Amino acid sequence: MARRNRSRAPTSSGALSIPRLRESVRGRVIAPGDAGYDAARTPFYGGIDRRPAAIVRVADDQDVARVIALARETGLDLAVRSGGHSALGHSVSEGGLVVDLGDMRGLEIDVPGRTAWAQTGLTAGEYTSAVGAHGLATGFGDTGSVGIGGLTLGGGIGFLVRKHGLTIDSLLAADVVTADGRLLRVDAEQHPDLYWAVRGGGGNFGVAMRFLFRLYEVGTVVGGMLVLPATPEVVAGFIAASDAAPEELTTIANVMVAPPMPFLPAEFAGRLTMMALMVYAGPLEAGERAVAPFRSLATPLADLIRPMGYAEIYEPEDDSYHPTAVGRTLFVDAIDHHTAETILAHLESSNAPMRVAQLRVLGGAMARVPVEATAFAHRHARILVNLAAFWERPEERAEREAWIADFAAALPLAEGAYVNFVSQEGEAPVRAAYPGATWERLREIKARYDPTNLFHLNYNIPPAAEIARA
Repeated sequence: MARRNRSRAPTSSGALSIPRLRESVRGRVIAPGDAGYDAARTPFYGGIDRRPAAIVRVADDQDVARVIALARETGLDLAVRSGGHSALGHSVSEGGLVVDLGDMRGLEIDVPGRTAWAQTGLTAGEYTSAVGAHGLATGFGDTGSVGIGGLTLGGGIGFLVRKHGLTIDSLLAADVVTADGRLLRVDAEQHPDLYWAVRGGGGNFGVAMRFLFRLYEVGTVVGGMLVLPATPEVVAGFIAASDAAPEELTTIANVMVAPPMPFLPAEFAGRLTMMALMVYAGPLEAGERAVAPFRSLATPLADLIRPMGYAEIYEPEDDSYHPTAVGRTLFVDAIDHHTAETILAHLESSNAPMRVAQLRVLGGAMARVPVEATAFAHRHARILVNLAAFWERPEERAEREAWIADFAAALPLAEGAYVNFVSQEGEAPVRAAYPGATWERLREIKARYDPTNLFHLNYNIPPAAEIARA
């Protein structure tokens, strides 16, 4: 792709010059002491207090290329931020540089062609609302404020996963700025190796600027929250009903301590409940039939399931909310009555004010894509389990982590990991997300596009022949 000339990029290999950086980019540079610096460096999750040397709210790919060049020349760590929801705070560096895509929110919707080009500063909620005005959708995750950049690169498991697959299964092309500053159009014909890698391999290979998504007809759905008492019979029955349900129905069941909520009887606050989010993407009458087995598991404590526009499944969020939590992500083959008892017993054993076992039955369209087709290696996983415990004081963290480790060890046949939910440092969870041949192929592609591991503030995949960073 052709590039136009602009003011020169920083060339100093020594200390970072903020004035020269500001001269060289179109976007806004935010440095320590600037208005908005603290807000710009704060990620979604709490407990992360890093102070980058500069945050660049980039305006285009040339800004990104200039920041990449500056990172190479100065040796400063480079972080990339879309929505800032990295559980480990990968979207902010300590003393380094941040490419912040938050101002890049362009969206071009081709309604007749059922595709959309989306810049990666958009959130899932923004994109979903915009395309939803045309009765269309692309499946993302379960939270509207998450940026589509990181979510898509990791796979994307949300409310349409059984009907339309992972987010990456709708990804037709991407524009990516690589470690050498090139802007590449990546698809099945152009750079197919990189197209394979960015569909699940995370942010290891460059800065994704735009995505071309396939759109599906998803208008009014049957969706919302169903709250049930948490008993072994209900938990096991809910999973069995989810597995037997039509592929149009996707469920996300949170077995958790119920907070005070206006629609929940007051006596259930502080008690274990199953708070399930459900979406049926199909005819409304069929959707009502599909949710009937879940309603019959027990008398619902609250039943908020109704016909709604698909975008309504994303509830408004509080921008001031920055939770502190530890967690574990893994896959299991089944949750029977005994496993349900184990889940409830472990949840009862903790004194964390908020603790949860989130259960997502998979399958359907996600499982029909060959494992080797993308870098997402867990196509045949039956159930995704996410365990989390919140902490309020730093001294509580170690206790919560030990509880999570014991909880995960008690689950049968627990293995693998979904990279977008990994909240542990180190190589082991990354290897769990990318086992065997997937890991080796990713390392080979990393060596071709980022041989010095410039993009290492992520769930890192080192290049096959790693060159030591200066």
